[in-house]
Amino acid sequence: MSTVDRPLSPHLQVYRLPLAAILSILHRATGVFLSLGSLLLVWWLMSVAHGEAGFNNANAVVGSIIGQLILFGFTFALFFHLSNGIRHLFWDAGLGFELPAVARSSVVVILSAAILTISVWALAYL
Repeated sequence: MSTVDRPLSPHLQVYRLPLAAILSILHRATGVFLSLGSLLLVWWLMSVAHGEAGFNNANAVVGSIIGQLILFGFTFALFFHLSNGIRHLFWDAGLGFELPAVARSSVVVILSAAILTISVWALAYL
């Protein structure tokens, strides 16, 4: 039997992941990103211990456009992971498993992460 003409089932081009599944994947991805971002924090703290020249070098990297984008992404990842973690705590308590509640909490997680990220960055530049 030839399997060349047989499609994979369910195929990603046919099957659309629900928002809750996408957020679950992003929760894991932001956890990895936060681990990598903590290395940046450790490097920055070590630069403080190495004196003014090391600190100035670290600030030049973090203060660049790419560094600021990484910090913005780190901030969003932090608040997204926090918001989704709080949702998981409610789920651990057995609350919010109904499909409408899952859909609402998914939107709340995204909005709260975005609002908190923008708020922190707006306050930083006041």
